[in-house]
Amino acid sequence: MIANVNGCQIWFDTRGDGEPLLLLHGFMGVGSNWQYVFPADPEGFRVIAPDLRGHGRSTNPSGTFTFREAAADMFALLDSLNVASFKAIGLSGGGLTLLHMAIAQPSRVRAMIVVSAPPYFPPEAKAIQRRYSMEMIPEAQRGAIRSWHVRGEDQLLALIEHTRAMAVQDEDVMFTPDVLKKITAETLVVFGDREYFGAEPMYPVSLAFELHAGIPGSFLWVVPNGGHGPIFGPHAQTFAATAESFLRGAWRR
Repeated sequence: MIANVNGCQIWFDTRGDGEPLLLLHGFMGVGSNWQYVFPADPEGFRVIAPDLRGHGRSTNPSGTFTFREAAADMFALLDSLNVASFKAIGLSGGGLTLLHMAIAQPSRVRAMIVVSAPPYFPPEAKAIQRRYSMEMIPEAQRGAIRSWHVRGEDQLLALIEHTRAMAVQDEDVMFTPDVLKKITAETLVVFGDREYFGAEPMYPVSLAFELHAGIPGSFLWVVPNGGHGPIFGPHAQTFAATAESFLRGAWRR
């Protein structure tokens, strides 16, 4: 399905009935990636899985990308679906988008799980962003990424340029304690204890503790031996079960 929002065509899939559950993929990913975490959609939820602007089948005529813009897109998409409040999971860049949403309109985000999303980009991450290229991605993953992004090399080159720009866009990803305290959603912060890009350290695990400390009443789960986005592969089943339990309110009780 396609929604025309903020000058973009945002592709999304929606399935099931129940509480709205927004699933936001990572940067250079797509909405269908969630099938590798949830082989079957969580019962009792209406899943909404979009491709962020410029990703997958979504367009981005502006040629710009910030996570704040992506958050505005998602609110516009939810408005078009008459979704007033919702629960959500955001991975990496999707998590940064979700943080912007929870800060901008706190009453709409009832509960959220933020995975591998730092409160700011540390020097280790910026060093990777400045020289980011397709060649830095393992060859086995490049084919999948190319297959997800249907507009070809120009689309991928644009995403690479957006990644490089993140190294100098501090204002977009700068979630200070004063900003984070605005969040009212029940929040679970998930971080791997080995957030690397390939062999290079990217996000020190201390960032997870900063985010957790800044979000009132949040929970923190540091995944042992977990890399960046520790929700796939051997971690998927545990994450899915934990996420469903949290989103259903079991932890609150």
